[in-house]
Amino acid sequence: MASVLPVIFILVIVLGLMTCGYLFVPKGQHQTTIRTAIMLTLASCYLMWMITYMAQLHPLISPYRSLKPEESL
Repeated sequence: MASVLPVIFILVIVLGLMTCGYLFVPKGQHQTTIRTAIMLTLASCYLMWMITYMAQLHPLISPYRSLKPEESL
């Protein structure tokens, strides 16, 4: 269960940053574009981090040790 806590903690931080990005973008012609770019960037970075983190915690292929000693070159 400890592996879920950092994921949730970072998610809360990213959601807070998204909220700040939504609220504090100055009004103008490109306000929607800037908001969308900020939110997509934060969501993409979070997903990349989470997938990498979870892949390290739960690898698909377990590491194994060779029974044969490695040869020196």
